[in-house]
Amino acid sequence: MIYTVTVNPALDYVLQLEKVNAGEVNRTNNYSFLAGGKGINVSQILNQLDIDNTAWGFVGGFTGKELIRQLNQKRIVSDFVTISDDTRVNVKIHGEKETEINAAGPEIDNQEITAFKSRLDDLKKGDIVVMSGSLTPSLPTDFYQQLLPTIKEAGAEFVVDTTGQALLDTLKYQPLVIKPNHHELADLFNTSFDSSNVMLEYAQKLLEKGAQNVMVSMAGDGGYLLTKDHVYHAKAAVGTAVNSVGAGDSMIAGFVGTYFKTQDPAESFRIGMACGAATAFTKDIAVKSQIDAVLPQIKVEQIS
Repeated sequence: MIYTVTVNPALDYVLQLEKVNAGEVNRTNNYSFLAGGKGINVSQILNQLDIDNTAWGFVGGFTGKELIRQLNQKRIVSDFVTISDDTRVNVKIHGEKETEINAAGPEIDNQEITAFKSRLDDLKKGDIVVMSGSLTPSLPTDFYQQLLPTIKEAGAEFVVDTTGQALLDTLKYQPLVIKPNHHELADLFNTSFDSSNVMLEYAQKLLEKGAQNVMVSMAGDGGYLLTKDHVYHAKAAVGTAVNSVGAGDSMIAGFVGTYFKTQDPAESFRIGMACGAATAFTKDIAVKSQIDAVLPQIKVEQIS
């Protein structure tokens, strides 16, 4: 089983307007409420790939109930901890420019944290836990890292989609895969790259620090996968990018879901690249037909 973790999900209130006049009353009939969260995005792609998964996290209040209702509509299996505070609402205003107002998130108390950690008792060998997205201010900054010893003791694998020092701190626990883009990789080592070969040398350091697989995404220049044995490259799919939200989540989902089925990192990389591109080419998280349409473009080449 794959478990996705979204500890700070949101109900996104999306408003579509032709123009926003600051300081005045603006009206629209075009609005929607959408369940949001990086782990939820991962679950959506896993469902499209027909891979069993369960979404974990925290929800509360009337907004939390609506979020769960939407997950049920999308047939996303969930087992969220119910909290006393309300799930946050983020406001997305789409006018001439896009404006976002994101709430920090609810208060989560120690009893609720303990209830969440008990979910890990269900883990068994071969399971994968994917942790994505921001923490609420009330959670400790090392919340994800606190979960890693228990996950590893159960014989399960994990992915933490994060950056910077928080990412480096996970490496001693041997994450299944990490996915920095080339800018984030440079920032990890406080450097810059003048060639792909130099970039790959630094990506190799992440393997040496404990990562099992390293995917480096490079937007229009495709991406690389480094394993303990090989380095692979894939060119980017050709299409019009209209959405950057969820593309990285989709790439992670494609890799993790395929690896769960096949244990083949190169094939997992291929599917991951296709899922990321398919979501980038649509206004929402990609569906299976869109992934299938992109997949023939993704050619994985072993370069070492």
